[in-house]
Amino acid sequence: MNQKLFSKDFTLVVIGQIVSLFGNATIRFALPLYLLNLTGSSALYGTVTACAFIPAILLSPVGGIVADRVNKRNVMVILDFFTAAVILTFSLLMNGGNLILLLTVTLMLLYGIAGAYQPSVQASIPALINPDHFMAANSIINTISSFASLIGPVLGGVLYSAYGLEPILWVCVACFTLSAVMEIFIQIPFQKPASDCGIFKTARTDFAESIRFIRNEKPVIGKTLLVICGMNLFLSAMIMVALPYLVTEVLVLEASQANKLYGFAEGTLAAGGLAGGIGAGIFANKLAIRKSGNLVTACAVCVFPIGAALILFSSGIINYIVITICCFAIMVFSTIFTVQMMSFIQTETPQNLIGKVIAVILTVSMSAQPLGNAFYGVLFEVCHGCEHAVILFSGVVSLIIAVSTRNVFKKLPAE
Repeated sequence: MNQKLFSKDFTLVVIGQIVSLFGNATIRFALPLYLLNLTGSSALYGTVTACAFIPAILLSPVGGIVADRVNKRNVMVILDFFTAAVILTFSLLMNGGNLILLLTVTLMLLYGIAGAYQPSVQASIPALINPDHFMAANSIINTISSFASLIGPVLGGVLYSAYGLEPILWVCVACFTLSAVMEIFIQIPFQKPASDCGIFKTARTDFAESIRFIRNEKPVIGKTLLVICGMNLFLSAMIMVALPYLVTEVLVLEASQANKLYGFAEGTLAAGGLAGGIGAGIFANKLAIRKSGNLVTACAVCVFPIGAALILFSSGIINYIVITICCFAIMVFSTIFTVQMMSFIQTETPQNLIGKVIAVILTVSMSAQPLGNAFYGVLFEVCHGCEHAVILFSGVVSLIIAVSTRNVFKKLPAE
């Protein structure tokens, strides 16, 4: 383990993440937008994005188990090459056959790969970084993710409006290929654990061990996960469905302008994540974990101005500005909260369990997302013309969850 924060290997991880996450943010922006433009249906959009989350949920535990039993570098390299192959295949097949089915399968594969990939990245931090730098390292990884999400949708929106989908696909293939080649040169300390049983029994035993750790030794992690599931179901899913639907289908904007503005809105979301990640790193020693519940409450409060603007203003631009500002604030607060929780988990979890525990956390926290996406997709379709009611419903339920669970976060240790 290196005493410095920016060792050679951690620097390569960082650069590889910049390239890989840029491609990821761009393709995740372009494909759902292409589907929404093609059909104009929020219900179909919500259903397809819900289906896309299912492989991520199923493969996150597998990714965690693999991260603890296989060299994490190899996992990252193989999955980046595979992602490039998936996008290349889609680009070759998109002009023939059932495009909606092809889009759904492609998104499911991409989300599944991401679900298996992320535990290896998070689990590599304790192997490369001194515990004193965990908060800073997580802040850097989150900042990179937010920066890539900022640039990806903005550039994707401009390219998509000007040239269509195909140039975006080729850029993404190049990004994932370059990232995989760079990751080959990373050296992550690894000692293969002993195992005298089959792969399925090993997977079952590893998963049960991580669940037992969360339930018996760190029950506050389990309680925190319940809160995150609730917020994912009623807040995150609403934003994911509402943002493209409102900007491209509801607000009074020209079609070409709407696609660009949606790209900028996604970029604003990412900018909020970037600001939150930087803030978490700068103020790492001043952020009290026991007060993390206040951050979740702030996320819920920021929803109400969106609903109020849709009621009070008929101007598409004014509503767009309110939506983007509020989403920016939500991302700032949620990113700070995410960095705090991830650093706490990495500090409190033994090395031999870190990958599996992170995988369980990602799996459980994501499990509510597909239900929320499908729910809000249908709800927006049913409440056409009364979209503000859906937004306010999300805000009220999220606020109830946030306020009622502040005591859970107060039980977390101060350091």
